[in-house]
Amino acid sequence: MKKSNLSKLLILLLLATIIFNITGCSGKPKEENAVDSSQEDVPLIIRLEGGDWGFPSPFTHYSRGPGMSKMRLVYDSLLEKGENGLIPWLAKECIISPDGKEYTFILNSGVKWHDGKPLTNNDVKFSFEYFAKHPPVSDSLLIDGKPFIEKVEVLDEDRVKITVKQSNATVLDRLGIVRIIPEHIWKDVEDPKKMLDIELLVGCGPYILTDYNQEQGKYRFQAFKDYWGPNTRVDIIEFVPVSDPVLAFENGEIDLLDVPPDLMDRYKNNKELKILKSPAFWGYKLLFNLDKKPELADLNIRKAIAYAIDQDELIDKVARGAAVPASPGYLPIDHIWHNPDVIKYDFDIEKAKELLNNKSLNLNLLISDNQKEARIAELLKINFAKAGINVEVKTVDMKTRDSRVKEQNYELALIGHGGWGRDADCLREAYAVTVSRDDSSVSNVIPGYSNLQISELCKKQLTELDEQKRKSMIIELQEIISDEIPLLPIYNTIDYVVFKPEKYDGWLHVFDHHAVTHNKLSYLERIK
Repeated sequence: MKKSNLSKLLILLLLATIIFNITGCSGKPKEENAVDSSQEDVPLIIRLEGGDWGFPSPFTHYSRGPGMSKMRLVYDSLLEKGENGLIPWLAKECIISPDGKEYTFILNSGVKWHDGKPLTNNDVKFSFEYFAKHPPVSDSLLIDGKPFIEKVEVLDEDRVKITVKQSNATVLDRLGIVRIIPEHIWKDVEDPKKMLDIELLVGCGPYILTDYNQEQGKYRFQAFKDYWGPNTRVDIIEFVPVSDPVLAFENGEIDLLDVPPDLMDRYKNNKELKILKSPAFWGYKLLFNLDKKPELADLNIRKAIAYAIDQDELIDKVARGAAVPASPGYLPIDHIWHNPDVIKYDFDIEKAKELLNNKSLNLNLLISDNQKEARIAELLKINFAKAGINVEVKTVDMKTRDSRVKEQNYELALIGHGGWGRDADCLREAYAVTVSRDDSSVSNVIPGYSNLQISELCKKQLTELDEQKRKSMIIELQEIISDEIPLLPIYNTIDYVVFKPEKYDGWLHVFDHHAVTHNKLSYLERIK
């Protein structure tokens, strides 16, 4: 890369608030901690807790983290998420035009698909164009439901240029994480959701899916011997069904355990074990549907609900201490742009009664059949009743609950998910309003809610390329959101995993996610 281009790239990446580590960009990433050659003949098999998260193609995996991460073992992207930010992957360089509208990706050479055919720049172009026609489960190529790419061009054998309609602070991230798929496999597939043939699950990622059993929730991934990138440290990854994860770990049936807080003392003084703590990027929140329950449009009603929630009790009795109170401004305490000075709602039943004007309120609360959600709902119901809020809990399985939330078919919904550490544009995705086809303003996530000040600030931060100016907008947004509470974060969990480092000690967290098993870098040699 020429010096002038390198300077432009570094400046623009800072303006885009994304760290793009270009160390080792000239070809295959440099590796450290290589495996002793004497161990190469002994395959390392790591077994993890199973469960069905869908067939791991970009179009058929389940939308939550476990499904997405399995798909990403098979399929690579132009960039990857590292410990401190985005890092080069299939693309060894990215040159951004001064106006932020053109992204030229320079590809690594010698990349092969699992069937031995070479990856070309035409595959990259095809992937973006195919996803525009057939959106994948994890779709980063839409903003407010609209495509932002203007065109994709092949410049020469190793360069692809993507031109966007308007520059914004999230473009590099959105383009970089798109999975690249082989044109020769997908070009004639008219309905990718029906493509469930394991023989056609051809990627260029570090692992090949060799076995999948939907009924048992079993997966087997085997290292791809001709992988272009960092050497695989784990030869085989198996996700196996277990009835009792603790017993399975202690019996050696699985190699990593999400430690229940009550059992921490059982493991922390064992010298043969190692414990890792996760950032608080997974959490629970209450969703309000102002269309189904118009009373929730009253800010005093929403604040009464907030005051009637005892976060400390929930953390103590449900999370067993392994959590932190969620911010009413949404971004959690471990987020790089968390605002600690938002409005707080300490548990206060009398304040809740006052805001309700001593009137009663009846609500249906939708939850999944998860034990923790049932316990949260039980405690919420008790305290809500003290304030005059009568709650009827409706329990369905998790996939049904998620579908009903997506369909906005609920009054009040409790939902837990990850992703709370990602780019702060998640505030716009949750709180801003968009204009629908009938010209009415609707919230992306909160049915019936609209706030012009929040929406305008959300849109401004998206196109602000000055990092400090954008951060100031995000700080202000959290303050406004905490006063409005259109949805109500409850708490963010802190997870602990335990494992035997003698068996494997490669687990790591990426900068914006909580689960070490969801990150493909956990299974590869470290990159300098």
